Amino acid sequence: MKVAAVPPTAATYALYLSALAARRLPDAALHHLRLISRPGSPVPPSPTAYRVVVKSLVVDHGRLTDALELKDEMLASGFVGPDPQVYNLLMAGFVEAGDGAKAVELYEELKEKIGREPILDGIVYGSLMKAYFLMGMEEKAMECYKEVLGAESEVRFGAESYNGVVDAFGRNRRLDDAIELFERMLREHDPPLKIAVDVRSFSVIVDAYCAAGRFGDAISWFRRMGEWEVVADVAAYNNLIRHLSLQGLVSEAELLYKEMGESGLKADEETYVLLMQGCFRVDRIDEGINYFDGMAELGLKPDATAYHKIVDGLIGFGMLDNAHGYLDKMRGKEISPSIASYEALLKAYIGEASLDKSIDIAKDILLDEKVVFSDEMRDLLEGALREAGREGDITKLYEDVEEKKAEAAARAEEEKARAEALAREEREKRRAEAAAKDEAAARASAAAIEAILGHKRKTENVTGEPAPDANSLDGVFQSRFGITSAGDGALQGTSSGGETKQGDGH
Repeated sequence: MKVAAVPPTAATYALYLSALAARRLPDAALHHLRLISRPGSPVPPSPTAYRVVVKSLVVDHGRLTDALELKDEMLASGFVGPDPQVYNLLMAGFVEAGDGAKAVELYEELKEKIGREPILDGIVYGSLMKAYFLMGMEEKAMECYKEVLGAESEVRFGAESYNGVVDAFGRNRRLDDAIELFERMLREHDPPLKIAVDVRSFSVIVDAYCAAGRFGDAISWFRRMGEWEVVADVAAYNNLIRHLSLQGLVSEAELLYKEMGESGLKADEETYVLLMQGCFRVDRIDEGINYFDGMAELGLKPDATAYHKIVDGLIGFGMLDNAHGYLDKMRGKEISPSIASYEALLKAYIGEASLDKSIDIAKDILLDEKVVFSDEMRDLLEGALREAGREGDITKLYEDVEEKKAEAAARAEEEKARAEALAREEREKRRAEAAAKDEAAARASAAAIEAILGHKRKTENVTGEPAPDANSLDGVFQSRFGITSAGDGALQGTSSGGETKQGDGH
């Protein structure tokens, strides 16, 4: 069955770019966005496409310079105008990087591009207020708030826009203002006509309460989500569990974890790492380790960042060999340890004068092609060895590494040669099978011909009549192979062309 080709749409490309971003492939997403934004593109990119890629660059990878360049390309393309959401992502990125002035500059640029003040999309004002707070311009931030959220304001605010402003207040210890705005959001919330709060809204008010040290109120508001038809997700639970774990409120965090399961949500890797960290903070070391190790039984797969947290935690308790064991587990699961994990353990071993183990860690770093043995770490190790009168071990370390690299290269060559030999063997096997099939077909054909000729000879010898003509032989041949001629099956007295034969005199 043939399937009609369906041409891609702008939505198709946006979904594809989202998939690339989710797989943490920002360069691939950037490349494909630039392809569809070329002049004359049959399917020009949508604002959503730019938002997806800018968010990936800024939020997931901190590549602000690349994101700024993409914003300029967006404006130059003519496909998409100055998009407040793209600008907001950039502004938020610079606020997180501590550059409030650049965030304000981007706001001024957007205002100039749009050609009016205020900007009617409320999405930018949370980031703008954060920038003002960051620059110590609290009065300016509050003026902005009163202007865009005053009774006469025409600025449009939805849940996401409100959340940014509540977060700005919460981060800057203005809990009363955060509560006042949040309560206004709850009053305006009238689904499906107006969505003024969402699950993220409750997370930012939780953040505000926790920043003020009011953890009981944070938990209370979290549990009231359902009153406004909002359902907590795993990210919302993790957010509150993080706050509680950081304060050593592990019992409260564990109760939330239990509630998460009862609500039908499945805890993820982040949940268990947060619980582990909380246990470590109150010296419940074994329970913390159990939370981490239990992930394997649940089919969860902690990444290098998660492993670093348990390694770092165990180092803090002086359990260096246990920490080293987790590095070995990572390699066994083909997870590359981060350089931070290597360096933390190397420093700890040197600090304890465990120089043999320090050498082992240094060797692991040097043999791991995904990390770099920094000059700082090199000097630290070599200095410790010299102080211990073990200068010879420095030379031996590098010689051993070069020897192992040579052995690895030789093994790689052997594997390559073995793979090539297997490929050749497979090709030869397929050629031999094909030749055998051809030979069998030729033998079958020869046997069929010989059978026909033998029948011809037998007929001539027995009857003395002439052998069948070519057409008769052809019919015999066809019948042997199940081939039906054009006239087979025709009614008696009817020609193959469908004309009736008339008898003499009729």
